[in-house]
Amino acid sequence: MNILNISNLSQFDEGVLKSDKAALVDFWAPWCGPCKMVGPEIEKVAAAFQNKAVVAKVNVDEQQELASRYNVMSIPTMVMFKNGKEIGRFIGYRPAKDISAALEKHV
Repeated sequence: MNILNISNLSQFDEGVLKSDKAALVDFWAPWCGPCKMVGPEIEKVAAAFQNKAVVAKVNVDEQQELASRYNVMSIPTMVMFKNGKEIGRFIGYRPAKDISAALEKHV
């Protein structure tokens, strides 16, 4: 599985917004209990969509500007992108099958 850990704005722009593939971005924080629960689900999605979609994680404590740019008010929030635009969003815990079903429509 290949999860892109976003560490700066340009990495987000290049790896997610400019990608020719659909992207799923998990906005999370290390102190967030539900984020810890959704982490393994994101890993399952990344494994299932390897080479078909970008799966990325953004630590909101380290990347507050990105969280603000996409109006992430609570975590975990998972945002899907395609062609540089937001195409869907989940807030709170979701199992891998729900996330995968939504992402599958865009790959």
